[in-house]
Amino acid sequence: MEIAPTPATPAARQSATLFVALELSRAKWLVGLHSPVADKISRRTVTGGDAAALLAVIDEARRRVRAQLGGEVAVAACYEAGYDGFWLHRLLLAHGIASHVVDPASLLVNRRARRRKTDAIDLAGLLRTLMAWHRGERQVCSMVRGPGPEEEDRRRRGRERERLIKERVQHLGRIKGLLMAQGVRDFQPTRGPWRDRLDALRTGDGRPLPSCLKAEIARECRRLALVDEMLAELERERDAEREGTAPGQVALLTKLRGVGPTSAHLLAGEVFHRDFANRRQVAGYLGLEPSPWQSGKVEREQGISKAGNRRARRVAIELAWLWLQYQPDSRLSRWFQDRVGAAKGRVRRILVVALARKLVVALWRYLDAGVVPEGALTRA
Repeated sequence: MEIAPTPATPAARQSATLFVALELSRAKWLVGLHSPVADKISRRTVTGGDAAALLAVIDEARRRVRAQLGGEVAVAACYEAGYDGFWLHRLLLAHGIASHVVDPASLLVNRRARRRKTDAIDLAGLLRTLMAWHRGERQVCSMVRGPGPEEEDRRRRGRERERLIKERVQHLGRIKGLLMAQGVRDFQPTRGPWRDRLDALRTGDGRPLPSCLKAEIARECRRLALVDEMLAELERERDAEREGTAPGQVALLTKLRGVGPTSAHLLAGEVFHRDFANRRQVAGYLGLEPSPWQSGKVEREQGISKAGNRRARRVAIELAWLWLQYQPDSRLSRWFQDRVGAAKGRVRRILVVALARKLVVALWRYLDAGVVPEGALTRA
């Protein structure tokens, strides 16, 4: 004898939500579904990158739940931020699915040394976290704000420049290290044509450079020249944008002395495009917030958290040093000098981090409410 399903109450129909968690990898996507009509987790597997198959699985599950409840069913999905980026997040939103991207570092895990870890266990934990988040338990994890396509594209130039700068330093260090081992100390590959000067080099004991070493250094010099060419191209694109259709935040930031176009583009693309409710959120996004440790009567400070955007944090600290140089009469610079006094070394490095936090908050208020930092000078 077949038993008819129990009709759902109006309240159940109104709050019916199908929860979907995704464990993404290159080869396959593991899909976990929790239906409001059955207190269990069902798992499906689709080929990695097959968004059409994923949407078909979700639509089929939603259709079954809708048939049993007799009403509309909302869908909430989540996955961990990683190599797949945000294209899947935007695709799910476009199909009416409330998508969330979870910060993996914020998820609670078993702290045993030999804890069990499988994709199925991670999927179940991610699904429970999503359900708790929708119940209003915002402390269970941190959700990443997914950028739009244009917003994501604006970051590319600054991040590419960062990689090229790192590569440039590596090439320079490699060239100088190879030559230092031969007693050559005065070769500068970035100063004009380098081939003739490389041919004329002699080792510390008066010999010509060995042929294999000379060929290796020549290849490093060619790669360094290519990196310099790419950096120049990026800076031309940046300057052309600044003179033409630069974002309003970049134009405002570069009006302040000590804030250059590179720092302004990075801060506008990485930080100030977001909506912050207060100064603590601004500092927390950069990782410039305290991380206290307290247990019983034991209390100590572990320094700044460094859990935020590392690119923006590094630029903020660089900008704090420049602010002291170009805005010495501003209120922030006077605050720094009053506390540092004649001290040098470690004390100044610690206090400049605090200055960076205050400076970023002041720049946020400057862009958000038009409040110029007190005592700051602007360019003509």
